[in-house]
Order: sequence, then C-alpha cells, then structure tokens
Amino acid sequence: MDVEIGLGKKARQAYGFDDIAIVPSRRTRDPDDVDIGWKLGDHLLELPLIASAMDSVVSPQTAIEVGKLGGLGVLNLEGIFTRYVNADEQLDRIAKLAPAEATRGMQEIYAQPIEASLIGRRIREIKAGGVLAAGSLTPQRVRDHYEAALEAGLDILVIQGTVVSAEHVSSNGSALNLKKFIAGLDIPVIVGGCASYLTALHLMKTGAEGVLVGVGPGAACTTRGVLGVGVPQATAISDAAAARAQHALDAGRYVNVIADGGMRTGGDIAKAIACGADAVMVGSPLARAHEAPGRGYHWGMATFHPSLPRGARVEVKQAASLEEIVVGPARENDGTLNLMGALRTSMATCGYENIHEFQRAEIMLAPAIKTEGKALQQAQRIGMA
Repeated sequence: MDVEIGLGKKARQAYGFDDIAIVPSRRTRDPDDVDIGWKLGDHLLELPLIASAMDSVVSPQTAIEVGKLGGLGVLNLEGIFTRYVNADEQLDRIAKLAPAEATRGMQEIYAQPIEASLIGRRIREIKAGGVLAAGSLTPQRVRDHYEAALEAGLDILVIQGTVVSAEHVSSNGSALNLKKFIAGLDIPVIVGGCASYLTALHLMKTGAEGVLVGVGPGAACTTRGVLGVGVPQATAISDAAAARAQHALDAGRYVNVIADGGMRTGGDIAKAIACGADAVMVGSPLARAHEAPGRGYHWGMATFHPSLPRGARVEVKQAASLEEIVVGPARENDGTLNLMGALRTSMATCGYENIHEFQRAEIMLAPAIKTEGKALQQAQRIGMA
C-alpha cells in the first residue's frame, strides 16, 4: 500500500531484516534431514554462501578455503591481488592507515593499473586448490579483462557494480550489451546489484544464471548516504523473487536470486532465504575470520573510487576461524558464528526440507522481534544486543 509523502509524491513502505520474523509452521524437522544445497548453472554447491568480491574478504587462499567448506569465494579481479604481485604488502599498508587518511590512502593504492598476467595467475592459484574459480569485474571493465580470466580457467563470472541495469544508456556508445555479452560465454554469469522487481526481471532476461540483490546494505557501503539510493533488503529480495517467478512463467527458465549484503547473523541469512533468496553473498561476517586478508578491516569495491568514494574502511573484530564462522562450532551466542548451521536449524525448526520449500515460509511484520523480553541482554550488551 502506498503512503502519501506529500500531495505530489507517494511511496511504498519497505522493510529490512530487523522488521520481520519467520513464522514456524505446524511441522518441525531433524536438522540432519535438511538440504541447503543449490545449483548455479551446472555446478552443485553444498552451501548457499558466496564470499563477497572484496579484498578484505577474498584472497586466492580464502577462496580455496570457502570452496572446500562447500561455498563459493569470488575474487575481485580489479583489486589488490590483480594490481600487485606482493598483495600482502599493500594489505598491510591499508590496515595501518589512520582513519582520517584511509580513503585517500586507498585511492592511491588502487591507482596501480590492473595486470592481465596477475588475473590469470590468481585464477590458476584458486584452481590449483581444487575448487571452483569465480571472479568479479565491473561492467565498465569486463570487456577489457574477461578474456584473461577465461584463458586461466575461470568457472563463474560475476559482473558487479553498485547498480547494474540491462538498459544502460551512454552517449559515448560504449555501453555493455549484457544480453549479447553473456550469450557469448560458456560459463555461468551472475549480475547485479539491483533492488527492484523490474530491474531484476530485465537482468534475468539477459541470460544470467543469478542476479545479485542489494544496493547499499553492506557494512562498509556508504551508497545510501552518498547517493540517497537503496531499498531495504527484505523488500528488495521479495520483489526480485516475484520477478524470478514471472520470468520462469515467461521464459521457462529459473534464475537464482542472491541476496547481497545487509546480513550479519545466521538469523539474517535465514530471513533472506525465507524472503525468496536462493543463496546469500556476505562480506563483513567473513572479514572477521582470522584468515581474512583485511587484517581486521573491511572495505568495499567503491571505497577507493577516484572521484566519488561510496564506501568506508570499517574495523571488524577478528573473532574466529573461517570454518567456525561458516560451519561452526560456535563459541558465541550472538548468531555471528556457524552461519550455515543456523540456517539449517532455522529451516528444521520451521519444518522445511530444502531452500525452495523455505522460500514459501510465512513472514510476519515484527518490529519488536529483537527487543521483546530482551531488557537484560540489552542492559548487559550480550546475546542479541
């Protein structure tokens, strides 16, 4: 239902994860009987978890570790690892930058040109680990670098920007034709981000295997403040899921909806799936791993933009190993460890056997879900607080 902002403007009400709750059904299930696997092209993945293409999250080594755990790590092919042979030296520099110097310092570091030879080298390093190699390029640079990635054996390409559309208009005639470009590739392509029904539907028509949903919800992203653009994730995912259903009716083809950003806990991930996502892409939860290349810091791809940065370098607490964060066991009670175990248990608690079933779970508006009865937790800053 539209809300009247003023006499000349109406708006839809939108909701984030903190505004909703999953309603248990009449049935429960043993967690061991729950299947959280999903399919991306011809690839079957055990976990609906994608590690974000952020230099603070995914290195070739962490991509291998995430892959061995059953997820998918996406390397930023325009990042530190493809600009510098000695990436560790630059990551150390970023971690030592004073807060007031972080943005400018990162702009200088990322001014180093991308090297095609390093793109190939990093992908081969991931492939040598025996896992799928996935890499991310922006629409502006994908045509410049995708061939080097394919030659090295790239398995999955992510075309990712703050907002990606199937109908980009440019007066210089250089706009990327997504549909034509994707049709010429033999590997699965994920595109995004988007945050509306119509944009998601048009991206699905390009032939992509997955669409990233999320504009500005990430912990390190400042897009919503800098540009005033974005949609809360629960609504954005639900709209994209509706687009997926319509596309399946129109074209007879299922396209994965991938929730990108805004999730901190296992409960957030469960809500994303219940709203209609097939998988989630997360950054800051994995940046807290001891193995994460960010050394206790986290930043996004737009943080170092040369003229209009739309991200921040934020400090995160390195809390546990990557394995503990993804599959446990958890040693904390706040939902930030064993993310996939929490998803599995949420599905079992609500009685759903697989992701497609869980997407049909009942959702309720619940503004008191995180505060009702939690006065002691809030006062003591523990648990959900």
